[in-house]
Amino acid sequence: MFDTAKLLTDVFDPQPGERAVVMVDLPTSAVPDNPQWQQRRAMAAEWRDVLEQLGRQRGFEVLPLLTFPATGGNNADLPARGTLDGQNVELLTTLLSATLVIALTEFSATAPLAHLADRKRDFRAASMPGVARSMEQTALAADYTEVARRCRLIFDRMQGAELCDVTFSTGHRCWFDLRFRTPEMDDGFLPRFKPGDRIINLPSGETFVVPYEGERQGVPSWTAGTIPVSEEGETALFRIHANRVVEVEGSGPVAGRYRALFAEDPARANIAELAFGVNDKARVSGIVLEDEKAGFHWAFGRSDHLGGVTGVDCFRSASTVVHQDIVYARGNPIRVERATLRTPGRADDDIIVGGKYRFQPG
Repeated sequence: MFDTAKLLTDVFDPQPGERAVVMVDLPTSAVPDNPQWQQRRAMAAEWRDVLEQLGRQRGFEVLPLLTFPATGGNNADLPARGTLDGQNVELLTTLLSATLVIALTEFSATAPLAHLADRKRDFRAASMPGVARSMEQTALAADYTEVARRCRLIFDRMQGAELCDVTFSTGHRCWFDLRFRTPEMDDGFLPRFKPGDRIINLPSGETFVVPYEGERQGVPSWTAGTIPVSEEGETALFRIHANRVVEVEGSGPVAGRYRALFAEDPARANIAELAFGVNDKARVSGIVLEDEKAGFHWAFGRSDHLGGVTGVDCFRSASTVVHQDIVYARGNPIRVERATLRTPGRADDDIIVGGKYRFQPG
């Protein structure tokens, strides 16, 4: 049986005097409801009740369930108003009054929550966009001590690396520029006043970095190559130059959809993330939140919430902001055959060989 109280205690270790809030987004006329979303809201209410019981034991406060109208876009800015215990409230003010936020949402709130963490030191949040009840038996039930160990192994090896050379099972290859960047870990531990990044996903289990985006004058990004993207039985080829998708090759509807997506807002073409998912309980189910923890992935679009420079102001409008992950884990049609870190003064370091990580279980 999944133990929600144990997970909340292990991950957050809430302290006396804290204030916690669980938040959910709600369907609107523009964003209709669906069964998975309904189940997620029920799950949020249950988690909030468990958190309240912990609060009585440990001496911290838990606010009523905080709701707000769905943004309709992943990592778009949050609306101004929400509802708390039937009362209309300023959403950001309410969130900033808390020290711990858990967001079980339909659309990712990771980026706006990261900006709140920048404004308040005593603030941390777990973003759970698309979380499903089934994950309580898979990735949420992982041994997070082992997950953290794996994250740390890759994190340590990424220190000082300038390139990640990735070869896909299709034979295509892409080089990701890691200069001027520091990797981060989403390892499933988020105690109060945690050093570094104070925004995680749940389920957790990845080490990630934003590739260099070429923001330094006269220093172009080295990120370049070809990335195959397989969806709906079709493979489109993303041609990458200077950390941007410059062309999408393919004659099918998937390629056409991506060409239209990048044409609508060129900021979406930014390569925004390179990551290694290491949660051994994660299963590929079509829900990115869990899929990305099962293996290698990269993302395009917004990057400032992860340590990059492409934020909302770089997009044509708030409605076109996106951060979209593309996953290559077991169960996906395309896998990563090899991923090698290249670091000045060190031998090349293979992270993935033959589609498998080189580290051994603890």
